[in-house]
Amino acid sequence: MSVQAELLWAFLPPRTIGTASVTSSAVLEPAYEVGGDAFDHSLDDDALHLTLLDAMGHDLASGGASAIGLATCRATRRAGGSLPEIATAIDRTLDQWIPGRLMTAVIANLDTRTGRLSWINCGHPPPLLVREGRVLPRILERTPHLPLGLGFHTEQPPTLHHERLQPGDRVLVYSDGVTEARSPGGDLFGEERLADAVIRSATEGEASPEALRRLIQNLLAHQRTRLRDDATLLLAEWHPEAD
Repeated sequence: MSVQAELLWAFLPPRTIGTASVTSSAVLEPAYEVGGDAFDHSLDDDALHLTLLDAMGHDLASGGASAIGLATCRATRRAGGSLPEIATAIDRTLDQWIPGRLMTAVIANLDTRTGRLSWINCGHPPPLLVREGRVLPRILERTPHLPLGLGFHTEQPPTLHHERLQPGDRVLVYSDGVTEARSPGGDLFGEERLADAVIRSATEGEASPEALRRLIQNLLAHQRTRLRDDATLLLAEWHPEAD
């Protein structure tokens, strides 16, 4: 395992967590050589917190930037900070301690009682919403803010977005290493293949961990197991009918 991978995995939570009303599962590849991707999810009373970070580069500084991002996120959240305050804190900390190291991020909260999803997007691909076996296009797409690490969010915190989920909805957050994965012949994996794989798993009724396992296997097969970039997937399912 590379040094940056050792550093990041020391900070990462269990890959699957859940309650009677929500399940969150994540996968990150290449596990032993991950560079700058990182994820976090946690449960607090009636809230599920989700974070996916993608630091620029694939070196030790990238792993350090993501580790700092996770630590800042957790410290700010546990101190009662809002999602915009979390993003601002990460932006300020990176700018101070690792200047010039940019990071994209999706940081979100899901109210497990009401299904209200709140999130911010700083330069990251928009999450996908899966409902009744199909991907709803552009439902969670908003104009992204600038990446973190530039110090621009200190005076102008990023906008908080909201969407009300329906029972059974799944939210998929992913890094650009998924859609930009290329086959040996140069064919992009792309958003269409990603959506097709997500739809197939949803229609077959697969649990979130199994759905991600199959999806990442499709991605690895597309690239003949040779990933050129980190690929991270974070899938949250709201199933309040199980209460």
